[in-house]
This record gives sequence, structure tokens and C-alpha cells, in this order.
Amino acid sequence: MTEPLRLIPVAIADRMVALARREAGWRSAAIILAGVLLVLLAVGALLLWPAGARAQSIPPEAHQYKRDLIRAGRNVWGMDAPTATMAGQVHQESRWRAVASSPVGAVGIAQFMPSSARWIQGVYPVELAGDVLSADWGIRALVRYDRHLWERTSALDNCEQWAFTLASYNGGEGWTRKRQRLSPTPMACLYATCEINPGITPANQRENAGYPKRILLTLEPLYVEAGFGPGACTR
Repeated sequence: MTEPLRLIPVAIADRMVALARREAGWRSAAIILAGVLLVLLAVGALLLWPAGARAQSIPPEAHQYKRDLIRAGRNVWGMDAPTATMAGQVHQESRWRAVASSPVGAVGIAQFMPSSARWIQGVYPVELAGDVLSADWGIRALVRYDRHLWERTSALDNCEQWAFTLASYNGGEGWTRKRQRLSPTPMACLYATCEINPGITPANQRENAGYPKRILLTLEPLYVEAGFGPGACTR
């Protein structure tokens, strides 16, 4: 014979249900809170990791010459000088190494060829007096030559004008002019006119087309974030 079923008093049953519901609520809240914390940690990692990676990609020498570049830029361009753009350019030319040299004979922090250094020093004898092999001279010469080329260039906007300027610095103003004559969109450099080969070797064309893109679209934002001032395409 089976033992009769014992009924739990209603008050105790209600209390057990309430406790079960409360425990389930705590578990749900804990799961939600854990999920929120994981999302916040993931977002924080996404925000902080690239910044750290970018800071590490800037050579230590860049900070050594930061004030020199900003001062030179403002002397030539004014207080709104796109110094982050020119910082990216120095990075691309020499990675801020004052004694850098190339197989073709370019030397110094701004990689001037000896003939180009003599030419620009002759055009701006007072402003660019000094030792053409010094980092100070290289920075001042880069800033002045950029302005020289920029003033002789027309484009859709300042970003594109700087793209043409950089293409001329790297490959020569004459080739830039020829590209513009051949182009259906002569006022746009990036992914447009500067992709046209005006008659140079394929290797030189790849280098010249990539030069303004790397400086303006990759390096410039790094230097803006690192406090080197505004950029031509990134404020």
C-alpha cells in the first residue's frame, strides 16, 4: 500500500516559488551584466589597441624633430600648416633618420638629391642657408619645396592639391603636369590622374602613384592622432 501524498502548506509553497523566481532573476541579471561587461571590454580593446599600435608605428626620432617641423611648417604655411602631412612625408622619405641615403644618391632626412638641394638653395638663398646635410636644413627645405609645388598646382580641393604636390615632390613636377594633360579628371590625383603612367617605368609609376596615397591616407592620420598638428586630408 502506497504512502499517501503529503501536501505542502500553501504559505510555504508560495515562499518557495518566490525564492525560485528571485534566484532566477538574479541569475538573469548576472548573465546580462556579464554580457554587458564583455561588450564594454571588447569595445575598449578595439578603441585602445589601434591607438597603441599607431603610436608604436611612429619612430622615436619623430618626436625628437617634432618641434622643428611644426615651427618650420608654421613659418612657411601659417598657423594652420598641415604639419601632420609633412610629418608623414618625412616618415615616408627617411623614417626621420638624419643620415639616411638612397641607392640613387638622395641624402638626409628629406632625401634631397644633391642637384635638387643646390637648386632650391639657390631659389631661396636666405631661407635655406645652412648645411644641406643637417636635419634642420632638410626639414626646412621639405616644407619650403612643398609650398613651392603646392602654389603651382590646381585641384578639386586642398587634399587633392596636396596629393599632386606630393606626387611632384616624389617623381618630378613635369611628369605630374603630363598626367594632368592626359587625364579625363585632371583636378583629381588620388585613384585618378596620378594612376596614369606618363611614360616612366612601371616600377617608378607604382612608387609615384603610391607615394601620396600612403602619406595622406595612412601616415597623416597617425601623426594627427600623435599631436603633430592638422593634416591636409585629416583634421
